[in-house]
Amino acid sequence: MYFRPLLSIFAALALFGQTQDAEPKPKVQFTTNLGSFTVELNPNAAPKTVENFIGYAKSGFYNGTTFHRVIGTFMVQGGGHTVSGEQKATKSPVVNEAKRAFEMGLQNIRGSIAMARTPNPDSATSQFFINVVDNVSLDYPSRDGAGYCVFGYVVEGMETIDKIRDVKTLPGDRPVEPVVITNTKVIGLKTAAKKPVAKAPVVKKTKPRV
Repeated sequence: MYFRPLLSIFAALALFGQTQDAEPKPKVQFTTNLGSFTVELNPNAAPKTVENFIGYAKSGFYNGTTFHRVIGTFMVQGGGHTVSGEQKATKSPVVNEAKRAFEMGLQNIRGSIAMARTPNPDSATSQFFINVVDNVSLDYPSRDGAGYCVFGYVVEGMETIDKIRDVKTLPGDRPVEPVVITNTKVIGLKTAAKKPVAKAPVVKKTKPRV
């Protein structure tokens, strides 16, 4: 007669776990002149990184920017340069969450999206890259002891990413014909009220690289 309450407790715990796991993650859909793709983000693994990325996406910052650096055997990088090649002014950098993300199972494998940065680990702003092959050497701690923070994966439109990786490039890995992000849409974002955030100061432009 003591088994039923125990089973009820276990069932409740299992249901709670399923509810937690089933909670939808935010996504961002990118439309480019070569097609569209969608990335699913993981705010549990990289909360500050995801918040930063969604902020840029919601504001329309990425619209009109390009994939300015394409290496077909490595990755495609974008999110900071205009068609004319000018680098856009950004918000303040976000802290590098590569260690946390790696410990939660996120890796720089094909289809993953990660933050581009300078040699300073905590210098990522708007630019991101999508791995077109497995690049686990970029995972924490990487060569510099910091790693590159993965914060999501492409869940739709990987064929578009492959089209981008195959474009012809100039010296410096810049595409001959610009690959332009024409529209950005945030999907599945919670609409709970948030405290107003003060506008961050514009910082000096840098050149993030993987």
